[in-house]
Amino acid sequence: MVKAQDQFPDGSIITPWFKQIEPTRVAILGKAYRITDFAVEQDSMLVQTEKIQAVIDQAYEAGGGVIVVPRGTFLSGSLFFKANTHLHLEEGAVLKGSDDIADFALRLTRMEGQTLKYFSALVNADNVDGFTLSGKGTLDGNGLRYWKAFWLRRAFNPNCTNMDEMRPRVLYVSNSKNVQISGVHMKNSPFWTSHYYNVENLKLLDLRITAPEKPVKAPSSDAIDLDVCKNVLIKNCYLSVNDDAIALKGGKGPRADKDPNNGGNANIIIEDCAFGFCHSALTCGSESILSYNVIFRNNTLDKAKKLLQLKMRPDTPQEYEHILIENVTGNANSLLFVKPWTQFFDLKGEQDIKLSYARNITLRNVTLDCDILFDVNKSDQYQLSNFTFDNLTVNASKRANIQQEYVTDFQLKNVRVNGKPVAKK
Repeated sequence: MVKAQDQFPDGSIITPWFKQIEPTRVAILGKAYRITDFAVEQDSMLVQTEKIQAVIDQAYEAGGGVIVVPRGTFLSGSLFFKANTHLHLEEGAVLKGSDDIADFALRLTRMEGQTLKYFSALVNADNVDGFTLSGKGTLDGNGLRYWKAFWLRRAFNPNCTNMDEMRPRVLYVSNSKNVQISGVHMKNSPFWTSHYYNVENLKLLDLRITAPEKPVKAPSSDAIDLDVCKNVLIKNCYLSVNDDAIALKGGKGPRADKDPNNGGNANIIIEDCAFGFCHSALTCGSESILSYNVIFRNNTLDKAKKLLQLKMRPDTPQEYEHILIENVTGNANSLLFVKPWTQFFDLKGEQDIKLSYARNITLRNVTLDCDILFDVNKSDQYQLSNFTFDNLTVNASKRANIQQEYVTDFQLKNVRVNGKPVAKK
């Protein structure tokens, strides 16, 4: 008999791949190309993009290898990894992004659910099956100057979008399979920290991803954005950023589901992670058309604004289904947040909003201190069905009620709020 922990929420089997945790073995990945052996200087003030890129290109032309960054700080603009090239950051190594946007290449990429020309990340890897980024070093986005410019622009023009202020990401991996990112610290991203588009079989292990809430907020500094990804394991990570910790993307707009560049995220396991301050530990949206078979288990929260957030766009047909939140402890402002997401939406000339769905959502074995238990708005824009709260112990200091009538077929089993049982209506 298949045990529940060996199944995705829709009943399909979790393959052995999700349990195979192996450290990145740098020694077997090919020749090591230590950047300081190729005239790259340890200098935190000197931008050395071209020299570092030349090392990557040399490794690629020789059939592949590992680009090794030794202890010290090395400043760069956008770097592009190619087939059979890898990145390893030794302990004490810092690959730091330039704070001048002119050092980042303008290329066709993905950003906010669209395929368009935008700025490349500090580290980019496209069509790199088997790519690894490993080590105990740091990718530093050097975001302070970008953050200040963003907030100044927003103060001048409150309607400016997230993309109006030109900002790079720290890591962008696209159109690849069998990718492992492990060990490193990614911090202070000017924009999204790590973004994965059209990646299958992705493991994110033992990462530390941080961006500050204060004294200067790091705007839109999502830790992990999954954009049209399948088979993803996020394990043993610490995430604390001034936006969503993990966001599931995939496309936006009234015809987003017809665009071949868009798609869903499926078979995602997030386990044994710790979440510090963030806008939400797990978010579906805001640019998303399908999130399916998602497990968030054995995680702890401290100062998260939300445990689970479902952003419902009026301009995009969305489906969020078969999501399991299990064995979670800690504190957050809200346990569940479901509301229309109207920031910068655009029906592109169409008259009617797009009906969306959230169904087969289960929260099980959750012990949480929060302000608001059920932060959900009723709306004609979406339908909520088949929600289950099973074995929940919640202390809610401000709003403890559950509007069960907002959800079709809402199951409550052994739910205690502020010490009192909550019965099914």
